[in-house]
Amino acid sequence: MEIWQAIILAIIEGLTEYLPVSSTGHIILGSAAMGIHEDPFVKDFTVIVQFGAILSVVVAYRERLQNALKLGATPWLKLGLGFLPAGVIGFLLKDHVDAWLGSVEVVGWSLLLGGVLLIFVDRLWGRGRAQDALNLPYSKVVAIGLTQCLALVPGVSRSGASIVGGMALGLSRSTAADFSFFLALPTLGAATLYKSIKIAPSITEDQILPLLIGNVISFIVGLLAIRVFIRFIAQRGFFWFGVYRILIGSAILLILASGHTLKMQ
Repeated sequence: MEIWQAIILAIIEGLTEYLPVSSTGHIILGSAAMGIHEDPFVKDFTVIVQFGAILSVVVAYRERLQNALKLGATPWLKLGLGFLPAGVIGFLLKDHVDAWLGSVEVVGWSLLLGGVLLIFVDRLWGRGRAQDALNLPYSKVVAIGLTQCLALVPGVSRSGASIVGGMALGLSRSTAADFSFFLALPTLGAATLYKSIKIAPSITEDQILPLLIGNVISFIVGLLAIRVFIRFIAQRGFFWFGVYRILIGSAILLILASGHTLKMQ
């Protein structure tokens, strides 16, 4: 992986991590388009560059997070419970998840079907009740955490799964999106820490710079994406994100059906 390729993948990560379009799926597609899909380091980069995206949430929501600190352990306990299902299932299925990370076909189907579901949910439950995202009932927190497990399949989208789960439980678009952002802190944090510890002994000197630059880029782009995204969904909802997913997913499947085979090794 060259520096310019790391920058492009980091931009993709920052733009898509908090949008319901699947950052992992887009990074898989981006790396395949650049011809680096067979580089084993790309999978590691995909996870570790999420650290910059985590910091973007901390900065964007710093005031609300500071206020949550004054409420004691309850908000953090709820985020921990929301993360637990994906953390446990992700750990148990980590080998399968790594295999799924190589399939462009899985990404195509996930984008397509997820787009249909996103449009359906937005139309059916798009007018839920606004609530404090850091003070949801425990039952809703656990339920959203379970829906987040669907994002272990590339192309589903972690934010998309948790937002759909929240809206299906009666949350407003903005509240569901806010909770999805907060839930990213333990979810992405745990995945990044686990991957970092796992590959630390094997990281080479020429891989350090792409990782550093990638995290800086994903932080900056992620911060901008969060602010634009919140304003957009407040005005227009998730319909166009669903349309985008359907178009991209259909295009991928049509390309594969025509005889092209892109699969990360």
